[in-house]
Amino acid sequence: MPILAARDIVQSFGDQDVLRGVSLGVDRGEILGLLGPSGAGKTTLVNVLAGVAEPVSGVVMAFGEPMPSLDLMRRIGYMAQSDALYLDLTARENLEFFGAIYGLRADALKAAADRALRTANLQVEPRKAVRDYSGGMRRRLSLATALLHDPELLILDEPTIGLDPLHRVGIWESFRRLAAEGRTLIVTTHVMDEAERCDRLAMIRDGEFIAMGTPADLKDRAGAPTLEAAFLHFATVESGGRDA
Repeated sequence: MPILAARDIVQSFGDQDVLRGVSLGVDRGEILGLLGPSGAGKTTLVNVLAGVAEPVSGVVMAFGEPMPSLDLMRRIGYMAQSDALYLDLTARENLEFFGAIYGLRADALKAAADRALRTANLQVEPRKAVRDYSGGMRRRLSLATALLHDPELLILDEPTIGLDPLHRVGIWESFRRLAAEGRTLIVTTHVMDEAERCDRLAMIRDGEFIAMGTPADLKDRAGAPTLEAAFLHFATVESGGRDA
């Protein structure tokens, strides 16, 4: 049974259809990448998968139970595209606040915060307020808050946006370690070298999946040397012959 499965998800805002009947499944220990341009529907989809938003129609199941569910949120780590941090607090104070929500206290909280900061490749200054952090440091702190309670499933929306190449590589090395430990990750991206690091990709355009498979498989099916060329190939396939 997939850790997370979505079936026939439809989402719209007003008269605009943002998701048009998309379905997917994610297995334990897998990194699934959602690859597509801005406005393709990636953020809307991860909001539905994480239980932050309810779809117009369709079903999301996590760990065999229907979403959204407050009980399941303790097993899921969610990182939004915009940083949800308290700017007047230090990094540690932010982690203490979010840790308390998950019932972490004292030594357990400190150990969890230390682990999350290491995974996010972030060294913090004890007295420095988050408002004085760079955009990249805030992004990594947001990742640390998502990791804090050691979730089984991570849903991450553009987690490396604004990071320099060195930190991006470090973050993806952490993602691979998490997957090797049995964690499951869903990661949105529009960066092709990050997409190559995923176990499997779901290419999305205009609210629909246009192709799904491993990076190597997608390039092979498209007869393309790169994922970018493969995406362009699938994006130009007429709807009646979509290879998804």
